Amino acid sequence: MKKDRVFAEKKNRIEPFAFNREVTAVFDDMLTRSVPLYKESIQRQAQMALEFFQVGTRIYDLGCSHGNLGILILDQFKKSPFAMVGVDSSRPMIDKYHTRLPRVENFQKIDLVCGQLEDIPIENASVVLINLTLQFLDVKKRSRLIKKIYQGLLPGGVLLVTEKTVHRALPVNDLEQDFYRRFKRENGYSELEISQKRDALEKVLIPESMEVHKQRFIDAGFSSIEIWLKWFNFASMIAIK
Repeated sequence: MKKDRVFAEKKNRIEPFAFNREVTAVFDDMLTRSVPLYKESIQRQAQMALEFFQVGTRIYDLGCSHGNLGILILDQFKKSPFAMVGVDSSRPMIDKYHTRLPRVENFQKIDLVCGQLEDIPIENASVVLINLTLQFLDVKKRSRLIKKIYQGLLPGGVLLVTEKTVHRALPVNDLEQDFYRRFKRENGYSELEISQKRDALEKVLIPESMEVHKQRFIDAGFSSIEIWLKWFNFASMIAIK
């Protein structure tokens, strides 16, 4: 695994964060060291995908990056028939996903699309997954996307969302941010790396509170909503139609 050193050197100008080739090359290390409980989260989502999948329907992974979750889903289904669409706006991520797939059994079950996830039709779906991706979408487009997903899901279908969050109460929010910075320091990131990445993500990653997420699910039509995994300012949610 190539080590993430994207922000290790002092930069004269901090460019907005992008999922380019440099980031794609070190993405696994970046995820492991930057996202608490990442492996646990995607492992359980793969298992839930198998649990909620309805024969003859589709699974959608919106913001699939380079395929960690998709490969886990393939492992869960093994030889069982299913169809999955992986979508990501980053060409380097999709290219890397394409190179990984042939090494996995039954990889033909996954179709990859490079495009904006809000432009992808959601049809005949029983499982839709959005991991750490909604937060990068224009805030004005988020409710429209969730409503489109709800409409494309069959009864009993499930939406699984993992997001970085903020807390409305400032003391709690400060606590969560402090422990997140502590987590990154414990994983070997320097203060310079933490600071420069934070600056790069400003106005690119816009997190929201749990209250906003829940209300958006309710407004779309979901009635069964739960937080199934929470770590300070990271949350994994499930919404069932």
